[in-house]
Amino acid sequence: MSTSPDGSFLARVRSRLADLHPAERRLADFVLDFPGELASYSASELAHLANVSNATVSRFVRRLGYANYEEARRRVRVEKDGGAVLFLGSVGESDPDRFLADHLEQARLNVQRSFAQISMAEIDGLADAVLEARRVFLIGMRAGHVFAAYLRRQLSQIVADITLLPMAGETLAESLASIGPKDCVVVVSLRRRPALIEAVTAAVIGSGARVALVTDEAAERRSDIGWHLRCHTGSLGPLFDHGAVLAVCHLLATRVITRSGRSGRSRLTAVEQMLDTLGELRGPDEAPFSQADDHSP
Repeated sequence: MSTSPDGSFLARVRSRLADLHPAERRLADFVLDFPGELASYSASELAHLANVSNATVSRFVRRLGYANYEEARRRVRVEKDGGAVLFLGSVGESDPDRFLADHLEQARLNVQRSFAQISMAEIDGLADAVLEARRVFLIGMRAGHVFAAYLRRQLSQIVADITLLPMAGETLAESLASIGPKDCVVVVSLRRRPALIEAVTAAVIGSGARVALVTDEAAERRSDIGWHLRCHTGSLGPLFDHGAVLAVCHLLATRVITRSGRSGRSRLTAVEQMLDTLGELRGPDEAPFSQADDHSP
């Protein structure tokens, strides 16, 4: 085992820049621009890309505190799997047309692989839990907050008592303390996950509420909750592809509306009547909104 210092791979590179010889500095500059390449290439391939010798690569990783190149590469793989954006870039990008085609194919595969692991019985079961709950809570941090907010926006057309957490100006504890067995909670947890999300999920489970978890594919499947919807987020570029996450959220919102029946349509009608009264969305000359055609404002 190495006695390497603490710190991320990139932090180690930056901390040693002033001490590096010119060839090592050239390698360091390349690595800082494309750190993910270390996980993909052998030492010889990396040396060729950075226009340095194999010996320079060996000296470089030892200066960073790693025993050898393989140990450094394993460290980069761990940080890359954790979702650091800088580690996901690539120096070998294809031509624009090819990249577009590959991007669309990756998006298609993400959706296909995600829905291959999710049944309509799961979606409908969660939709019913949302409709039966006393209150619905949607929780998301960082990237997860975007999709939790999207769900709140769509579900609020049917569900009157729905809360998005975290709330501005409040601690999570203030809201989590009020969740109970009659409630339903959907937690959206996506890479890179804040450390707090695990404690939040545990607290929600401990409340006795019915719990659903929407995650990326890197999250280990959980059996201690009612629903775990895992979405594939693979990407050819530096950012995760969250298209499958949005597709799953859209399907859930659609099934909530569909399964809400007469009570749901009554609420939609009330919302539309209030929109007409306030005139918030349409000009006076626009055609009336048709609930049969579209449930979204």
